[in-house]
Amino acid sequence: VQLQASGGGLVQAGGSLRLSCAASGLTLSSNAMGWFRQAPGKDREFVATISRSGNTIYYADSVKGRFTISRDNAKNTVYLQMNALKPEDTAVYYCAADWNSGLPSTSMRLYEHWGQGTQVTVSS
Repeated sequence: VQLQASGGGLVQAGGSLRLSCAASGLTLSSNAMGWFRQAPGKDREFVATISRSGNTIYYADSVKGRFTISRDNAKNTVYLQMNALKPEDTAVYYCAADWNSGLPSTSMRLYEHWGQGTQVTVSS
């Protein structure tokens, strides 16, 4: 099982990026998916999660209204559209697949598979 996160980069404050998370060895349509991030010197934190159907979505308060999580089960891929980026969004972003419950969760403990992370840097 492999989750490949991509789409990170350097962007100015106010800009946008779209992260992708493609899976191999795993059919994501059975899994809830999440995005988490870890800034230097800080703990990894929840960003967004989406149920297996895509009907239930939760966001961290810090990204609500700016970030959008979505999924394309036919492409076995999950996305994180990030708009109005701020310097405090700078972090390594990780995608994760849950243990097959299909239910979205903000807790890292309920995610079984993790991607390698993609760096997002927002300059002021």
